[in-house]
Amino acid sequence: MAKKSDDFFLDGTLDRIAGCIQLSVCSAEPVDHADIANVVLAEGPLVGGDFTVSDGDTSGRKVRMGQQADLPINTSGSATHVVQDDGTNIHVTTCPSQQLTSGGTVTVPAYDTEIADPT
Repeated sequence: MAKKSDDFFLDGTLDRIAGCIQLSVCSAEPVDHADIANVVLAEGPLVGGDFTVSDGDTSGRKVRMGQQADLPINTSGSATHVVQDDGTNIHVTTCPSQQLTSGGTVTVPAYDTEIADPT
């Protein structure tokens, strides 16, 4: 028996990510939304136009968050995680460790979250 998932179902998850309103660069993985405040180094707002849902690179679907340039750094520390949130829920990924200095800015390059077709 074959496995199949229409884009409608995969896009439901990706549309939730595309609904995020805040991007935070953090020194550790936050446990939940409230914990972002304990680990955030830099942050900035997100809007719907920052996201594009499309076919995945190998299969399935993906959402791309466009580059977020010149986010203000409020706290010095080593950035290890990038967090998108919708005000309640979090979507977390890792990033190459980078030392950030308060008063400067940081740019988060565009990146994808991809969901493969079922196999």
